[in-house]
Amino acid sequence: MPTHSTLETKAGGAPWVDVTVPVRDGMVHWPDNPPIEVRPYLAMAKGDAANVSHLSLGVHSGTHVDAPVHFIAGGMGVDALPIDRLLGDVRVLELSSGPAITADALRVHAPRQGERLLLKTRNSSHRWDTSAFQPGFTYLSSGGARYLVDVGVRTVGIDYLSIAGMDEGVETHRLLLDAGVCIIEGLDLTRVEPGDWEMVCLPLRLKDGDGAPARVLLRSREEVGRP
Repeated sequence: MPTHSTLETKAGGAPWVDVTVPVRDGMVHWPDNPPIEVRPYLAMAKGDAANVSHLSLGVHSGTHVDAPVHFIAGGMGVDALPIDRLLGDVRVLELSSGPAITADALRVHAPRQGERLLLKTRNSSHRWDTSAFQPGFTYLSSGGARYLVDVGVRTVGIDYLSIAGMDEGVETHRLLLDAGVCIIEGLDLTRVEPGDWEMVCLPLRLKDGDGAPARVLLRSREEVGRP
């Protein structure tokens, strides 16, 4: 089952690559989060005038954005996140080490102040169309998070359900969110090569939400402007 799509631009040039994980009934989710349910509510096949589906899921399902209030009491909701965190230039880093991504592993890539970074890891070999949760996923260590905060990175994303490991999730999230670093989780970076990209990330505008599902598109900076 494909988990990505490529959207051609009308004016030519680089296509947009959809790195959003499709939402489907029974898809993989964080162990203590609500299951994802997509089922018919009205159906033309049963005589209804239209097809209408019922959707039930936690806001941290699939591809999503975390808001500060997810881990910080009184923190900012997803509807108030600065839009510059979610739109613009982004750099994809390929990190083969793990399961913990350390400050030393990141230092090799020389992250810069104000950068948006997406971490492509061994997680990208996992199949998003399976319902089995992968507890041994690659994650950003608390030390790696502290390093990115010190550098002044504005956004960080990763290719599994959490930026943080299961044993230090609270600390890593709080380090990033308290510093105003935007977190994007659950990306499908299978077809994305390391390098410079343009990103559009639009989370649902949930009032005061601790997170929200998002549609995320990338376009290669190297190909933008080519005929």
